[in-house]
Amino acid sequence: MPVNALRQYLEMLKNNGIKELYKPIDTDKTALLAELKAKYSSCDKCPLSQGRTNFVYGEGNPNAKAMIIGEAPGKEEDLSGRPFVGAAGNLLEKMLLAINLQRTDVYIANIVKCRPPQNRDPEATERLACMPYLVEQIEIIRPKMLLVVGLVAAQTLLGNTNTLQWHRDKVHEFMGIPVYVTYHPAALLRNSNWKRPAWEDLQAFQKDYNKL
Repeated sequence: MPVNALRQYLEMLKNNGIKELYKPIDTDKTALLAELKAKYSSCDKCPLSQGRTNFVYGEGNPNAKAMIIGEAPGKEEDLSGRPFVGAAGNLLEKMLLAINLQRTDVYIANIVKCRPPQNRDPEATERLACMPYLVEQIEIIRPKMLLVVGLVAAQTLLGNTNTLQWHRDKVHEFMGIPVYVTYHPAALLRNSNWKRPAWEDLQAFQKDYNKL
């Protein structure tokens, strides 16, 4: 599936209110998310399923005001079945602490739920296959804000091919929810020069989060 098809699909999701997916009801969100995680754990909608150790669904506070959305699981996440563990996960937790949030305050998920080989960028078909899972999570949790980390995640969620700087320069919207974009923790581990602009992004996010 070409990137244009993915963009059209995402636009359709936004314009149509995702009516064909899960419709939120008054229920136990924790139980529902656990049920869906088990249901989808045998997913074989794309080739990534053939090489995975674990389907990395997501975890965190089901009543979170904010969701953190990354790109895809890495080696540590694939082994553990949890998003953002290892060095990148530790840095993400420090980033959250810097704006007075704990990991348990938010819900964390990725665009893609299975690890791409050698941690390559997930392909358009792989992202397209997984998007309904993420959209469903958003509908269940109903966060007030989304913090998207990394270029691939931002381009996928917002349906464009613009630069990370373009995404960072403004607040976007997905499913009626404000979207803030910053660097992926793994990128900050590779280049410390990005830590200052990432801190500025987090401060802007915190300012609006505190208004909720």
